[in-house]
Amino acid sequence: MSAKDFIQKLTDAFTKSEKSNIGKLFIIVDQQITSITSALKKTEEWRDIDNAQGKALNNLGENVGQNRGQTTDEVYRVLIRGKVARNASDGTINKMIHAISKSLNCKYTDIQIINANDSNSDDEHEPAAIIIKKIPLKALNEVGLSTNQFLQIVDSIKAGGVRVAYVTLEGSFSFAQGAIEEVSQEGFSELDQILGGMLGGLFTPGNDYKLPI
Repeated sequence: MSAKDFIQKLTDAFTKSEKSNIGKLFIIVDQQITSITSALKKTEEWRDIDNAQGKALNNLGENVGQNRGQTTDEVYRVLIRGKVARNASDGTINKMIHAISKSLNCKYTDIQIINANDSNSDDEHEPAAIIIKKIPLKALNEVGLSTNQFLQIVDSIKAGGVRVAYVTLEGSFSFAQGAIEEVSQEGFSELDQILGGMLGGLFTPGNDYKLPI
């Protein structure tokens, strides 16, 4: 209800005008109520990790015991989600993929991890090692995580004594085969840059710092 609505509800003993003294008082009160309502709404929204920023995000991190370090808000959100997911991980590959997807807020299918012992290559068999065949490049690039930082997250989730053999930076791009034109989501991008796959590759920031995990 606005100040004008309040004024109209006054009895006829008062001048029902925003320019009257009581009208001006209602306008001041209305401004204060609007300001408080806006602050309360923002407080409620910032309880959501995807919306929280700055100090509000720090508070959410402190609640789960995750330090910020020098991370940006985007990376800090990954660490907070990862802290919660890591607590539920038992080190198995399925749990690792679940924890990583929760951390990066990406699809489960964007990640592929296999045991090195299950590899088709005879040179890669190793019981206590894993191979990361596919990583969520788009999600990493969006938040500004480097390959090294991604591996730090994986290292904090994997079981003790298990080694990451190597990581394959696979993209989602594919060429047409034979005379068949490639028209899927993995083909060349259209002019609007909305459809089309991407080549493998990950942006590494100049300040590739160690994450506080």
